[in-house]
Amino acid sequence: MEKARIRFLEELSFNAWPTFQTIHYDAWLLRFADGYTRRANSISPIYGSALNIDEKIDYCEQVYRARQQPVIFKITPAVHPENLDEYLRDQGYVKEAPTSVQLLSLSGTGTPNTVEGLTDELTERWVDAFCRMNKIKSQLIPAMRRLLNNIVPPCIFASLQHDDEIRAVGLGVMERGYLGIYDIVTDPDARRQGLGTRLMLNLLSHGVASGAEYAYLQVMLDNKPALQLYRNLGFTEVYQYWYRVKA
Repeated sequence: MEKARIRFLEELSFNAWPTFQTIHYDAWLLRFADGYTRRANSISPIYGSALNIDEKIDYCEQVYRARQQPVIFKITPAVHPENLDEYLRDQGYVKEAPTSVQLLSLSGTGTPNTVEGLTDELTERWVDAFCRMNKIKSQLIPAMRRLLNNIVPPCIFASLQHDDEIRAVGLGVMERGYLGIYDIVTDPDARRQGLGTRLMLNLLSHGVASGAEYAYLQVMLDNKPALQLYRNLGFTEVYQYWYRVKA
């Protein structure tokens, strides 16, 4: 995939998963969200830069350590400089959380007669279910809630219920003809019942009805059930990313 397209998808994900503060440093983005998720608390070096690489890494390490946060770089095929991954590896940064970014064309996708469990409001029931199923640590819940409330593009909160209890949740974010799908999760004791597929179809149908031409998502490579679910729906990988974390 062309680097310009990768940067475009990365920018969509920045907007769909916003930070509380961002430092722009010689075209690198240093993102901060009180420690909630690596995505929102890492360095994204996807634009060209001019300063010495050692100087830049040293600056990043100082900034994150001053905030008592781990130093994390997000590595994509569009990183700059191109040898940054190898350079960080040689500096003792370890590779974590390899992830597949996948894309689906929504051209020709129909919409069902009924779509269930979608709302544009962040409700307490959705938050409670999301935290329970994702095992969010209590000290991170305020940051999680703030992050979700900070999303600027139109977003939709999806859920499915059984016996009056939410058993699956997910998030969709619409921007520039793309539907970003985030954090699809099902209760462990409600898996293999088709809830993930139903939730995804609801979100995809919402995207089509809202004018989306594509859907994209990010899934960790060790999540085999999710990879199979998205493969069955027609998603295909367009690139991978991972993190380099200072040991």
